[in-house]
Amino acid sequence: MLVPSRRRLRLEVWIVLGLSLGQSAVYSVVQLLDKLTKAPLAQGTSTLNRSQSSREYFDLTYQLLDIIFALVPVVLVIYFLTEHRAGLSGSSRRGASAFRKLGLDFARPGKDVLQGLGLAALIGIPSLGLYAAGRALGITTAIIPSALDSYWWTVPVLVLSAVRHGIVEEVIVVGYLLDRLGKFGWSMPAAIFVSSMLRGSYHLYQGFGPFIGNAVMGVVFALVYTRTRRVMPLVIAHAVLDTVAFVGFSLFGKAIGLG
Repeated sequence: MLVPSRRRLRLEVWIVLGLSLGQSAVYSVVQLLDKLTKAPLAQGTSTLNRSQSSREYFDLTYQLLDIIFALVPVVLVIYFLTEHRAGLSGSSRRGASAFRKLGLDFARPGKDVLQGLGLAALIGIPSLGLYAAGRALGITTAIIPSALDSYWWTVPVLVLSAVRHGIVEEVIVVGYLLDRLGKFGWSMPAAIFVSSMLRGSYHLYQGFGPFIGNAVMGVVFALVYTRTRRVMPLVIAHAVLDTVAFVGFSLFGKAIGLG
């Protein structure tokens, strides 16, 4: 098997994070500073799904392009995690599947779905209380899960967006990062800490409450992954949480005075 050096792996990690959630974390910190220096954080607003055009089908095109290109770093991770073995002639050939290594497959659909729904309930219910507390303490912005106009494609696109977030975050921040930090010789507690801090940091634009909540979620998800070695339940849980937030707000937000 072709084993990359630690130096090469470090460069690989910086490239992956620079193209994905590490970049999001940097922008999130700058956005937080912008909001803090403009007005009290409680007066700020964070919109998660924005309309990108007043023209319906251009807006749909932009939304789908965002989803597709956001998944490119995941493809890169899958490539990096796929083992490459040297052939007899010195050429490289594929080894073990990265999908199997990450547990990003359909080997046990029933159990994955049940675990995913359980995790969604475990994280989702306390998150509502944490959001309310953050708003009361003035450390969390008002969060608008969806500001898309109402079209026939709005709900399907919001569901696709939720799935996109689940795949990108859980594959990169949990499966990939824990694997690479382990290869650097990091202890599991240290790797989980870094993973959870990264997850919290790219939510800082929403305020300190979401930072704390997502960091705790990161610890829980990472612990589940270390026991199961499967990201699929995490992807399902994350997608369910975001779907409920995005679609629920889009359909009922204005009716209950939130939109």
